[in-house]
Amino acid sequence: MAENAVRWFEIYVQDMARARRFYETVLGVKLEQLGPVGQDLEMWAFQMSPDGPGAGGALVRAPGMPSTPGGTMVYFGCEDCAVEGGRVEAAGGRIQREKMSIGQYGHIVLAVDTEGNLIGLHSMN
Repeated sequence: MAENAVRWFEIYVQDMARARRFYETVLGVKLEQLGPVGQDLEMWAFQMSPDGPGAGGALVRAPGMPSTPGGTMVYFGCEDCAVEGGRVEAAGGRIQREKMSIGQYGHIVLAVDTEGNLIGLHSMN
């Protein structure tokens, strides 16, 4: 059986409450705390379905794991990425690149979250 290459992602944060507010506001979702996962480690998972397409993931606060703008790029699926992109600044982030076409692959918005991570929002329209 063919699988998607990505099974899990982690977005490293320094201020979990601030980061949770940002992602819950922009994506219109509620994150769920995972745990206990270890001393000095805090994880909040995005909604996921083990049998659904795509990858699950979480925000992670851990000693020695900084958030970075040039690290791994995570794209969140959206109906229309301009909608979620329109929530970014009010949630404390900033838009790096407004909605743009990527041809037959749809559209993307690039944003910087409250922790300095660069993220993508993707939609087909």
